[in-house]
Amino acid sequence: MEDLRALYDDPQLCGCGIGASLVLLESVGSTNTYARELALAGASEGTVVMADSQSAGRGRMDREWVSPAGVNLYMSVVLRPPRYAEHLTLVAPLAVVGALERQCGLAARVKWPNDVLVNGRKIAGLLGEASVASSGAGVEFVILGVGINLNARRDQLPQRVLYPATSAFLESGREVSRIAVARDFFVDLARLYRELLREGFNARLRSCWEARCAVLGHQVTVDTGAEKISGTVLGLDPDGGLRLRLADGRTERVVSGDVLAYDTTAP
Repeated sequence: MEDLRALYDDPQLCGCGIGASLVLLESVGSTNTYARELALAGASEGTVVMADSQSAGRGRMDREWVSPAGVNLYMSVVLRPPRYAEHLTLVAPLAVVGALERQCGLAARVKWPNDVLVNGRKIAGLLGEASVASSGAGVEFVILGVGINLNARRDQLPQRVLYPATSAFLESGREVSRIAVARDFFVDLARLYRELLREGFNARLRSCWEARCAVLGHQVTVDTGAEKISGTVLGLDPDGGLRLRLADGRTERVVSGDVLAYDTTAP
């Protein structure tokens, strides 16, 4: 089992801004919960909590995130953005994609709003949980939870009908370094985060997201919670909403929801 303690004092992380302060745990209920406690106690921006396994890992909408020991990455980052907090879960998946491309040779793609797919199967998920300042003026901090399936075998992953779970090992046929993927992710996230704070969710970031979008130009069905909307994905608007062209030609903007299915035969 690769020892994540090799990330301590990693020279690439010391000046990175993400992961320079690192908490490594053998096991935890949820890295997001643990990181939130640290943030409430004053943990600095860029603090990362990583665990070898989780007993109560979770994704969006309190879905379970299966977290077998020693094979994947389970981590949460403490961020204190003065603005643009709502765009973090659009920008952060790009760092996952970059790490998987370089370290695993995988053509990873993003699925709105915050999943990462390989060959239509889910390899990573992100969960952003914001805490509003007690004064009510803005966000005090965001806990960015990240789960990336790296060396898990098929029997270690959940069985899903929609977007079945996969891992880098299953897709590439070889084991990959958790340390190398984590390091690449931290460095890329720090770079993207600095750009977001400096320029907002600008045209370059939107273009990067759309270039790596699994469903751009595809017919999809989106569950907003209140209704299900079907249309062709046109891309993102400047605020990060998903733009759909409906059957009648109208354009619909979706700000929250899950992409349930898409037509893999188009475009």
